Amino acid sequence: MAIYAIGDVQGCYDELLRLLDFIAFNENSDQLWFAGDLVNRGPKSLETLRFVQGLGDAAVTVLGNHDMHLLAASCAPKIALKKDALTQVLEAPDRDELIDWLRYRPLFHYNDDFCLLHAGLPPQWDFKKTKKMAALVEQTLRSPDYPVFLKQMYGNKPNVWSSNLKGMARLRFIVNCFTRMRYCDATGKLDFANSGPPGSQPKGLMPWFDAPNRKNAQLRIVCGHWSTLGYYESGNCYAIDTGCLWGGQLTALKLDNPVQRFGIDCPAAKKPNKSYGVPVRSNDTLQPLVPID
Repeated sequence: MAIYAIGDVQGCYDELLRLLDFIAFNENSDQLWFAGDLVNRGPKSLETLRFVQGLGDAAVTVLGNHDMHLLAASCAPKIALKKDALTQVLEAPDRDELIDWLRYRPLFHYNDDFCLLHAGLPPQWDFKKTKKMAALVEQTLRSPDYPVFLKQMYGNKPNVWSSNLKGMARLRFIVNCFTRMRYCDATGKLDFANSGPPGSQPKGLMPWFDAPNRKNAQLRIVCGHWSTLGYYESGNCYAIDTGCLWGGQLTALKLDNPVQRFGIDCPAAKKPNKSYGVPVRSNDTLQPLVPID
């Protein structure tokens, strides 16, 4: 069985189908690991959700920040504006089935070789702590009271880990790490003001995977979320959001030994605020991505 990790789709359903054709995906023998953000911004969030749900055990997806936003909007419709691409899901006849399926997706998935999450991990969490923290939010999302949590989910504080965090403060911090994290300082304090590529951040901040004394550094982590980072591979971290939505590529990473990287060019479904580029920070000699014209 081949396992392919797929970068952020964000409703780019046609591009997803082209990528699966390109890698000759066989749903009877292969498995897809989606790095979160199946929905929003792109043109076909509803089709994407239905397709991935329909793959059954042939697909695993972790929750990203846009997936969490959809869940919150399902409980408080004012969260989703009319121009928001999520309305196609919220107004669909099978919306309840799709929302229930989505809220049972994990924040963290792993096998004996790789771990999958959307954004990042604080340096204080080892594998055991990471599993425990993910499970706390997953259990909350699967409980009857999940709307109460989702309506209080938004916020940038607390922004640093402490074992003393309790209740909603702990849950919000966990969600922000798994679904929103890019930069932090040496203590693991989260920064949400900067989303550009490494080198653009203020002094004292670093990509989460470069934090000193990171207790999860031995884990082989596949993640998405950071389109301006582009494809990145170093120190057991594989970042695979290569900006399909913005006219970059949609990436599939075959989780083998060694890993193999595949990609297709994508038309821009959204225009980025700044000129878009897909930097490649890698020390490998793996199969290259299909070039961007």
